[in-house]
Amino acid sequence: MAKAKSAFVCTECGAEYRKWQGQCTSCGEWNTLSEVRLTPARPGASSGAGRSGYAGGVSSREVVDLSAVDLTEVPRFSSTFGEFDRVLGGGLVPGSAVLLGGNPGAGKSTLLLQTACKLAQSKQALYVTGEESLSQVAMRAYRLQLPTQGLKMLAETSVETILGVAERERPAVLIIDSIQTMHLEDIASAPGGVAQVRESAAALTRFAKQTNTVLLLVGHVTKDGTLAGPKVLEHMIDASLLLEGGADSRFRTLRGQKNRFGAVNELGVFAMLEHGLKEVKNPSAIFLSRSEEQSPGSLVMVVWEGTRPILVEVQALLDESALGNPRRVAVGLDHNRLAMLLAVLHRHGGLFTGDQDVFLNVVGGVKVLETSADLAVLLAVVSSLQARPLPRELVVFGEVGLAGEIRPVPSGQERIVEAAKHGFTRAIVPKSNAPKQAPKGMEVIAVTKLSEALEAL
Repeated sequence: MAKAKSAFVCTECGAEYRKWQGQCTSCGEWNTLSEVRLTPARPGASSGAGRSGYAGGVSSREVVDLSAVDLTEVPRFSSTFGEFDRVLGGGLVPGSAVLLGGNPGAGKSTLLLQTACKLAQSKQALYVTGEESLSQVAMRAYRLQLPTQGLKMLAETSVETILGVAERERPAVLIIDSIQTMHLEDIASAPGGVAQVRESAAALTRFAKQTNTVLLLVGHVTKDGTLAGPKVLEHMIDASLLLEGGADSRFRTLRGQKNRFGAVNELGVFAMLEHGLKEVKNPSAIFLSRSEEQSPGSLVMVVWEGTRPILVEVQALLDESALGNPRRVAVGLDHNRLAMLLAVLHRHGGLFTGDQDVFLNVVGGVKVLETSADLAVLLAVVSSLQARPLPRELVVFGEVGLAGEIRPVPSGQERIVEAAKHGFTRAIVPKSNAPKQAPKGMEVIAVTKLSEALEAL
């Protein structure tokens, strides 16, 4: 018998090595190499890359001119959730593979079960569960008061068996919950390992491409919030979505991290209710549920998520520190950027915070990834430092540079219009983002430097 060969794969970046080593030279991480048994290809087995039947309908062995490629837009169909469709870029694309990740209890299985039950009323859907029994899934569907007629269920973890059933049923939507429980007979490792996750996902994705089936995969995340398993899994799929939200929060945010059929960093908002997840079509109204009493350090900013503006509240609290090294805590914002902004405030605003503990929080559990929150963060810090509340009708956005200049941000006028819709009457914005004609009832204050923004308060 031929000796079984093995390779070592990095669980962080997917790089392969012939022998074990302590550090992965591709990503620099330590102790992330796992051994993978390499099995020879079965005689007569043809690879999925050489078959026809992909979403484009052209075999990869045929060489065509780029100008001859059909530009007809791939038809989409709705997932029955408007917020889900928004993050996907307009709906589900036949032949696409979508990975849905999230912490335990975030609502991944609930969201996909709701989607599958509603889609099954008009399309063929197959829900494969590898973590729960069929009775458990049925009990959840009954508790959520979902229509259960028409949805095909399968409790199986063998990929070969799943592909055989899917070949017979030919569903329009195939849901795998979860990819970490799937396994292939030819791979000599436990389910959830590097080899099993990668090869199982590859086989399922290949089937989806060949049959124009929408493949929805559930993936677990690690402690630091990244997807468990090799990074090559994210390279195989067409879209990677992350469902965020703690068990103590009513709201869940669905964020697109990769999408070949739409915008990246699109955000969808859901509310976890008694009967499952319900989409929030106007998230700004949810995040702006402020207290009636005015308090220092509270300010509303306009952030841009995907293709729409969202108004969120940022809160700052400064307290005299009893430590030699004051604390800098930021929830929902970049910790390093907060330290940089405090230095800019001292140098160009004349306000010293080196003896203060600084705590910053974005209300509603939203994670702000763009720099348009810089000016709002600094003004909230100044408000808390001086114990002076800011006007409730004030909204702020703008990027702050190291020289104290206020830089413009994308889609500035759309942000101002969104703030005016929610009743805000004053706005401090970068000069380049100021509209020629402000919305009715809105006073727009254009600033170019941090000192001007402080004077405008």
